[in-house]
Amino acid sequence: MKALKVFQNNELKLVDIADPHPGQGQVRVKLKAAAINKRDYWISVGKYPSIRENITLGSDGAGIIDKLGVGVQKTWLDKAVIINPNNNWGPDPEVQSSDYAILGMPIDGTFAEYVVVDVSRLSLLPTHLSFEEGAALPLAGLTAYRAIFRHGQVAKNEKVLISGFGGGVAHYAFLFSRAIKANISVTTGKQLKMDIAKELGATYQFNYNDEDWVKQALDTAEGFDVIIDSAGGDQFNNLIKLLNPGGKIIFYGASNGLPTSLDLYRVFWKQGTIQGSTMGNDEEFEEMVRFVEENLITPMISMKYPFEQADFAVKQMEHAELPGKTVLLF
Repeated sequence: MKALKVFQNNELKLVDIADPHPGQGQVRVKLKAAAINKRDYWISVGKYPSIRENITLGSDGAGIIDKLGVGVQKTWLDKAVIINPNNNWGPDPEVQSSDYAILGMPIDGTFAEYVVVDVSRLSLLPTHLSFEEGAALPLAGLTAYRAIFRHGQVAKNEKVLISGFGGGVAHYAFLFSRAIKANISVTTGKQLKMDIAKELGATYQFNYNDEDWVKQALDTAEGFDVIIDSAGGDQFNNLIKLLNPGGKIIFYGASNGLPTSLDLYRVFWKQGTIQGSTMGNDEEFEEMVRFVEENLITPMISMKYPFEQADFAVKQMEHAELPGKTVLLF
């Protein structure tokens, strides 16, 4: 079979390797689609921690079970499934264990024609989703679900600001918040993404490249109960300014790096919470899939590439122009 692996100097190569076979309690999934995450791009440019060579990239995938290992019920054969990229979260639902790992680094992932996983890593593909939509769900959907519901505790009519609308996690945060009828606003750097957010129901859309966007937000929205962020950097203090008293900032990344200063005075005066979040536990993954199915949520697919162009598709993540996920098709 073919697999996309990372080698010396972070070079990506589509290589031929032996077909895998499931062991005790495992199944083999014949991939129909896999989704690219920003972590795959960061690995490809050497900006991800503890990169290991000869690892198959990819955290997200959906396909058909075509082979069963010993001890797996025969009813799993030929089922359409999505793969939970979590491994060894551990017993504490609040935080992952020291043995926690995500498919695609440091262990082999889903950018391959076949993937072997423990049967406990599988959920049935929601019936309203295609394989490419299902493949787009796991990592980004789980990250957004934990941020919105466990940490943000977003409720109906609450005012939510989602920064960087267009990214994979951010678009799920939008869709999940919309499903519970929160009052959603977004920031983005592109007029096209602002227009799409408005069409999807965003109350306000702010271009973070405008020098006065924070003033615009204060004049119109007046403040937010929950802010979801992935950028960090010096814009973080702008988010603190926009936080309502008793509000929460949930952040799951720092793509703009660390802020040179942090407005702690405003945080404690507002009784605000700054909460880090990443991925989610296995119970949250199951809850997320049920939530998507019950609310008929459909992931947004921005680009599709044949698997043979996987290395090119990963590099294109630097220039993603449309909201949603980039998907590889087998």
